[in-house]
Amino acid sequence: MSRLLRAALILVFLASCGGDSKAPRNLDNACSIIKQRPKIHKAMKRTERKWKVPVPVQMAMIYQESKFIRDARTPMKYALGVLPMGRQSSAYGYAQVLDATWKEYQRDEGGRSARRTDIKDATDFMGWYMNETRAKTGIPLTDARNQYLAYHEGRSGYLRGSHNSKSWLLRIASEVQARAILYQHQLASCRR
Repeated sequence: MSRLLRAALILVFLASCGGDSKAPRNLDNACSIIKQRPKIHKAMKRTERKWKVPVPVQMAMIYQESKFIRDARTPMKYALGVLPMGRQSSAYGYAQVLDATWKEYQRDEGGRSARRTDIKDATDFMGWYMNETRAKTGIPLTDARNQYLAYHEGRSGYLRGSHNSKSWLLRIASEVQARAILYQHQLASCRR
């Protein structure tokens, strides 16, 4: 076998080991997601035990933020429709966390080695963030709709009511709530 072909095969193999850069199939079925990606369920159960955030709420939030794609990024901005101007924001990873918020989490809870592309760290971040939100706004951990609004707008924005003038965001927050309920019913019937 030529060295070039051998090198190409090694590169293909290494690229296939890169992790979950694609969404699981059938995102409308929680049982299918956890069957395909058991690490997701294990991480979420751990977060539920530690932070008391229900797994269906975590799943609905991550679905909305990244569709379970570990290295998800916001879309590019373009000037004149063709010149790339950078990303819309620094949001990255499963939970689409902004750089500054991630640094705050690393300082307060996650440690410097925490990564936004690691499902354990991403769900732990969500548990930490949602508990901080509950402490500052009173939103219950089971309220996927309002937790999502505070997640999207930031706690201060939520308290100011900045979401109330964004009909598209209110619609999406209601979809997050509906998905959390759907996932809750599905998870209750999953075969172990």
